[in-house]
Order: sequence, then C-alpha cells, then structure tokens
Amino acid sequence: MNLCSPSVVRRLMEEEGISFRKEFGQNFLIDPTVPERIAASCAERQDILVLEIGPGIGCLTQQLAEHYERVLAVEIDRGLIPVLGKTLADYDNVRVVNADVMELDLQALLSEEAGGREIAVCANLPYYITTPILMRLLECGVRFRSITVMIQNEVAARLAAKPGTADYGAITAVLGYYGTVKKLFTVSPGCFMPAPKVSSAVIRIDLFDTPRYTPRDEAFFFRLIRAAFGMRRKTLVNALGALGEGYSKEVLTEAITACGFPPTVRGERLSTEDFVRLADELVARKGE
Repeated sequence: MNLCSPSVVRRLMEEEGISFRKEFGQNFLIDPTVPERIAASCAERQDILVLEIGPGIGCLTQQLAEHYERVLAVEIDRGLIPVLGKTLADYDNVRVVNADVMELDLQALLSEEAGGREIAVCANLPYYITTPILMRLLECGVRFRSITVMIQNEVAARLAAKPGTADYGAITAVLGYYGTVKKLFTVSPGCFMPAPKVSSAVIRIDLFDTPRYTPRDEAFFFRLIRAAFGMRRKTLVNALGALGEGYSKEVLTEAITACGFPPTVRGERLSTEDFVRLADELVARKGE
C-alpha cells in the first residue's frame, strides 16, 4: 500500500469517514523519498526502539518498522487508529498507542516497551507545538539516543543556529545543554497533503551520553537564559535585571566581565557553556 499516494490517502480517510484535523497540525507526506530519508537518518544501529510521535496514516511508521527492531507510535487523533490498524497490519514490530504525548508517563511506557534497547525519537511534529514537545522529551527523564524531527524550516534554523547569529535564541542555548543539533535537509510544501504555507526541515539532536555541563543550580541556569533573551535588544546586564534574584547592576556587570565578556555584550553572543559559567558566577555572588 503506497501511503504517499494522494489517492490512497483520500481513499483511506473516506473509508473511515475522517478528515484532516487542523487542530492537530495534520499534513501527510506524499513524497516517498522524504519518509525514507527521515527513517534512515534516525539512528546508526537497527536494534533500537523508535518512539514516533504523530504517525498520521503510517507512511513514516512503515519506513521506521523496516529500518529498526521496534517502533512505538503515539497518535493523539482517535479517528486515525483504525486507519493505522490497516496500514500497519503487516508489521509485528509496531505498537500504536492512542494518547497525547504531552500527558503520557513516558518513563513508564518506554521502560516497558524498550526491553533494554536504546531509544530514539522520530517525528513529523505539528508546527504549533514543536517547542513544548521537544522540551517534554528532554525533561521526561528518559535517556534518548537521539531526536529526529521534521519541523518548520524557520524553527529548524533557530534550533541549529550558532551564537552571535540572528537566529540564535533561548531555545538554541537550552538545546545545547542536552546535545548537539544538526539540520539535515529541507522539505518543500509540495511534499505534503494538504500543503502547508511554509517549508519544513529535518533536524537531528544527538543527546549527550553523560551530562556535558553541570551548573551549580540548574533551575537558575535555565532562568538566566530566559531572562537573557527576554529583552533581546538590551545588553545582557540590562536584560538580566528581569531575573528578580536581587542582583545589583554592579554585581551583574562584574560577573559578566569575570566570564571574559564586555559589559555591553548581548545574550545572543553567549554559548550554552558561557551561560553555565555565568550562572555559576552569579550563584557564587548571591547576596553581594
């Protein structure tokens, strides 16, 4: 069954009496080379469990099942479950769960499903909820090997940006705490049905096996990044006034210069490692 054929997609949906759900950001792939490339990019080894978020009608799921030992697909749309039952009927290494990934106990579910295998994530993410899902995955306590996702091209540029560039922002610095981000390839609107209004891109986040950074106060480190980019046009000293931690402008300036930056530096110039050093410097100066 060619799940990238527009006529097949329409027939399947008509048979089940369902339609595209805008609230779930549903855009189904109709270019077979795209799911093939995404699946091949997901991991180097085959003996893993792949968590797929939002399988839709299963075109990427089929490719993942062909490439990897086990696939767990989480689909929020109840109407697509019967369709997936048909399209994935020939694959005994796939389990479909009808649930919202934002509400699932991922640790419990994946511990049960993995059977000791390494776990990677692969997904065609709805544009409107890209960042919340990524943060959910990074903070859920599961040690993923990698996260490969197709997202809006503009967002992909931000996630993979380098410090000092226009696209670099808070989410970039936060992702750098967990792993390295690489933009793999772009996908044109014509590869989807219905076609979105913007281009897409596939990125892969290779997560650190062991923590690369160990800030003295992790929660403060994340608050520091949010404050640094909360007022992007301001200098870092002025932006950090929003921290609300009782630091004077003088202390903030001293901490920034102690990390090797001029007092006029903006947050976009600091790498993840720089933010860790600055956070530790400020924690050490607490109360001054």
